[in-house]
Amino acid sequence: MNRNICIFSSLFFFHSAFAGSDGFSAIRCGADDVAKALIGKKMSNERVVDLEKRHEDLGLKDLGATEISERLSCISWLICGSEFMFLQDKSTVRDVLKVPAHSKKSPLFIGTGDMNGKETKAIVVAILDAETESGAPPLPAKIAWKIDEKNAKFVSLSTGGLRCPRSGIITLDGGL
Repeated sequence: MNRNICIFSSLFFFHSAFAGSDGFSAIRCGADDVAKALIGKKMSNERVVDLEKRHEDLGLKDLGATEISERLSCISWLICGSEFMFLQDKSTVRDVLKVPAHSKKSPLFIGTGDMNGKETKAIVVAILDAETESGAPPLPAKIAWKIDEKNAKFVSLSTGGLRCPRSGIITLDGGL
């Protein structure tokens, strides 16, 4: 009988230690550096609705994802009122970018663009300037990063000469 109690207790504590454990568990609004708390963490592969419910205290909301390669995804989340973009290698967060505010006049873009008339090989994440060039097909970037697929990192990118097509705009209002 004592052996059964010991086994049950071990299983209970093992389950308690890992139930609901995911990268978001390390975050506290207003207290932490979100990026630092997430990098290197394993993310749960459960339903988004369950994750959002479990982390209501963070105001967690899935904002969508883009597949970068077979192993690398770019996933956006609203956390504590700010947008964060993760580079996730399978289930592990490799890098996190706090996304600047974006809107119809300054939409968020992800995809390939043109740098001085030549297509970029790397995937670009950028906030575009739709205010000064309405009607122009490719829009200039205000701030940008390229995705270094080999190292799974966001790398700051010069915006001089960088223009991006409207087709890669992912801002909710379409940025049009």
